[in-house]
Amino acid sequence: MAIEKKNRNSIPEQAPEVRAHNFEEVALGFDAALAQDEASRCLNCKNAPCMKGCPVGVRIPEFLALVKEGKFEEAGNVIKSTNSLPSVCGRVCPQEEQCEKNCIRARIDGAVSIGGVERFVGDFMLSLPPRSHKIQKTGKRAAIVGSGPAGLTCAAQLAAAGVDVTVYEAFHKTGGVLVYGIPEFRLPKKLVGAEVDKLKELGVKFSLDTVVGKTVTIEELQQDNDAIFIGSGAGLPMFMGIPGENLNGVLSANEYLTRVNLMRAYDSNAATPVMHGKNVVVVGAGNVAMDAARTALRMGAETVSIVYRRGREEMPARKEEIRHAEQEGIKFVLLSNPVCFEGENGWVNRIKCIKMELGEPDASGRRSPVEIKGSEFYIDADMVIVALGTSPNPLIKDSFDKLQTAKKGILVVDENMMTSVDGIYAGGDAVTGAATVILAMGAGRKAAKAILERFGIKESNN
Repeated sequence: MAIEKKNRNSIPEQAPEVRAHNFEEVALGFDAALAQDEASRCLNCKNAPCMKGCPVGVRIPEFLALVKEGKFEEAGNVIKSTNSLPSVCGRVCPQEEQCEKNCIRARIDGAVSIGGVERFVGDFMLSLPPRSHKIQKTGKRAAIVGSGPAGLTCAAQLAAAGVDVTVYEAFHKTGGVLVYGIPEFRLPKKLVGAEVDKLKELGVKFSLDTVVGKTVTIEELQQDNDAIFIGSGAGLPMFMGIPGENLNGVLSANEYLTRVNLMRAYDSNAATPVMHGKNVVVVGAGNVAMDAARTALRMGAETVSIVYRRGREEMPARKEEIRHAEQEGIKFVLLSNPVCFEGENGWVNRIKCIKMELGEPDASGRRSPVEIKGSEFYIDADMVIVALGTSPNPLIKDSFDKLQTAKKGILVVDENMMTSVDGIYAGGDAVTGAATVILAMGAGRKAAKAILERFGIKESNN
């Protein structure tokens, strides 16, 4: 049967020339009418190929059918049965590489905007008044280390099933990478706070400014809990190891984004110190690099350039983030790689780069960049942000050496997300290295399921 064409609805956005100078959300989201119209594009395929691309198994055709009928709360309940943070996921998940990639309409008139509709439903759920949950307590206790997407998801699933859950967070605010790593213009922090409030309604308790391994030890958590989940993320930045990295003005994307996002350095009334560069260069081309570059522009930079050693097709950032960066005036210096940072009086003032060409594929399947001899050139820069990835902070493993680790300090887990220590589970970036929010959530959900099975408790759909 022929499928009637019906073009995908675009999500309204701030104009590039306006948004480049403010920290308000770029994508404005669907209203009810657009969300219903977009949901009506779903073909309700029998085998639901979209679901195969979702790391947390959201029942996509089911929630879209409810949105089409205007049953927004019912749709939200369907989503939240497997996804604890729909408002967040609708904004930051790489849907084009997951659920939407598998949508049948992708080959016809554009995939259904699953993320756009999920965002609308998630925001609708957050607008509902608080409600009480009739949860039968089981007498079991669990400690969650880290309040990022993995920890919050695990906490939600356990609490809904009657487990007494306490989340330990090193920072003064909950949310992990959602608050320190993702800029306000992509994910407003009030939404993260609202999602956390929903977890508090389930009875989840939060202990902030608590550094596990220092403030409280793993051994102490073991004494007080029946299970532990470590979702401490990957906050240790990686550098290139080239001359000049110790110059003032060269900093990690992790530090820069934490100061601006978590500590609100973008607010002129904030007391948080942060560098303001005029000519800013960001090294790397992932989502974090795009976030850092676009943040630097909003912080008043005159020019912002992204230097990346591969070509456009190899850039790991989401296509939407690349498009937004280009629209806002970010320059891309591709097939180029820094060889040293140069400076004067201890401050960086330019980068020496060399041009690259793509050779044979490496272990990841991407073509390896190869230097072109004699092609060196310079870029003026009074601020350099290195965005080359992160690895887990060694604090936990160093303070509790019973945990088995692998390359770069990632925690080793089995198929049920349990570490080398019985009763201690882990997931998210602490296990995979820096990855996506939704993959971290998938790990948190899987660990929660294993913990509940350990306790002999049935999962809840609260």
